[in-house]
Amino acid sequence: MKKAKKRVKPVEKTLPRLLRYCKPYSGKILWALVFAVLYVVLSLTAPILVGYAIDNAIETGKVNFAAIGTLLLGVAVTAICSGVFQWLMNMCTNSVVYLTVRDIRRMIYKKWGSVPLSVIDRTPHGDLISRIINDAENIGDGLMQGITQLFSGIVMIICTLCFMIFINVYIALAVVIITPLSMFVAAFITKISRKQFVRQSELQGEISSYIDEYVGQQKLVKAFGYEQQSMNDFAEINERLRVCGQKSQFYSSLANPSTRFVNSLVTSAVTILGSLSVIGGTMSVGSIATFITYANQYTKPFNEVTGVIPQIQAALAGAARIFEFLDSEDMSEEPEDDPANRELKGNIDISHVNFSYTPARKLITDFNLHVSSGQRIAIVGPTGCGKTTLINLLMRFYDINSGSITIDGKSIYDMSRSDLRSNYGMVLQESWLYNASVRDNIAYGRPDATEGEIIAAAKKAHIHSFISRLPKGYDTMVTEEGANLSQGQRQLICIARVMLCNPPMLILDEATSSIDTRTEIIVQRAFAKMMKGRTSFIVAHRLSTIKEADVILVMKDGNIIEQGSHNELLKLGGFYSTLYNSQFAAQHS
Repeated sequence: MKKAKKRVKPVEKTLPRLLRYCKPYSGKILWALVFAVLYVVLSLTAPILVGYAIDNAIETGKVNFAAIGTLLLGVAVTAICSGVFQWLMNMCTNSVVYLTVRDIRRMIYKKWGSVPLSVIDRTPHGDLISRIINDAENIGDGLMQGITQLFSGIVMIICTLCFMIFINVYIALAVVIITPLSMFVAAFITKISRKQFVRQSELQGEISSYIDEYVGQQKLVKAFGYEQQSMNDFAEINERLRVCGQKSQFYSSLANPSTRFVNSLVTSAVTILGSLSVIGGTMSVGSIATFITYANQYTKPFNEVTGVIPQIQAALAGAARIFEFLDSEDMSEEPEDDPANRELKGNIDISHVNFSYTPARKLITDFNLHVSSGQRIAIVGPTGCGKTTLINLLMRFYDINSGSITIDGKSIYDMSRSDLRSNYGMVLQESWLYNASVRDNIAYGRPDATEGEIIAAAKKAHIHSFISRLPKGYDTMVTEEGANLSQGQRQLICIARVMLCNPPMLILDEATSSIDTRTEIIVQRAFAKMMKGRTSFIVAHRLSTIKEADVILVMKDGNIIEQGSHNELLKLGGFYSTLYNSQFAAQHS
């Protein structure tokens, strides 16, 4: 299984960048701040009213029931209003969080369409899926907890401190001196747990990749009796994730009780100093009760922040992985779409092309080829010789390292990728189907095609009769990757899709490899009609299927070692002749 690169940005860079994604919703953030101020001010008003009520009830025989009743009514009103403003604050912050996560997911999905295929190829697909689902979800959880605590916490600390200074500046100073100790403890524990959360996020991507491979290749697993080994491999990854997750939760869970211990010292200090003040006659009993309540509310945000450290750490780790992908290289710039580039004739010139997937291993070197419009070019050779790579270069799935490729005298790098690819019809050995109706799968390249055009394309591909026998005909749903169809049926639908697009150039990479012999003969006839007047590239391992090609290119180690017609190459008695005779002998042995 491929391993993703492990390169995570430090939190100093990740957090500011993450917060910038909230900037478009600054209006909602401002309203959340307003509601937070109102919520905190009202919640801090209640202790004052309770303190006054205590002072009106503490002296024996002098209880002012009327004043107490009024004060208690005021407490009820402030509690209700405080709850309403807290709910409004949460509504605003939740809206900001969900909109931000939505935007991040959109950016990841858009990025998938702008990165070169090399980035997708070298990253496990399950890991990519994990980033848009798990990591984005972690960001949402972390932002929701963090922003909520940020708004209410900062306002609570500032307002509470002002109220305490107003009541008794000396006791307030003692609270301010002791409280920062909890932040030092939390920062120390956070630094330890951060690495574990980063590793946990990476392991979530790894286990998602393994599950994606296992589900996608389930028939292969069962065919080779690999169930037990796959279970063992999954258990090993799952155990590493468990250990890492347990460590991250253990370290982060130390923060909250540690800060609560420090904050309990604050309450103790307030109680002792307040009691001395009451004895000295500088404070009333109601005032010290109010002050103790404020001290608890002052330390509460510190406790709450440390309590959500696991979610915040997971959010930052997920954001770092997402930003790593968003910072991946984009495809090279390309010109604007030009309608003139969508009507090419198919004269192709490949001059001195060099290409390799990795610098250390050369694949195609000084490749030259001229193809005239309407020619049928067959490409043969042993596995790994560069046949499919050549197709990738023609379609600009990969860019050449040096040299040039032109169509009708115009470089493919002077036209947009969409214009270039609209001139090709492509059928591969691997069928491309998605979860939609048979009609939608055939019309994928031409969504505006009429019913008659779709049926005509299906008839040319000799699949109309099969589709007509389906329970809902052309409206029958194709399950994921066409699992409810045979391999041959899936391939025929892909062939019908190309016939509907009717492009000027064709690429057939083992296009009939999954079709039975009888159907293959019929489809080959249809292909022969479709290829008339069109430049066609045919990649085939069964050499019997390319006898009618105008030119056969024999490739080996990234170079053309022989070229000519079928009969010319047989007379040459070279590599092609050896390949053909070996296949012919194998078929009759």
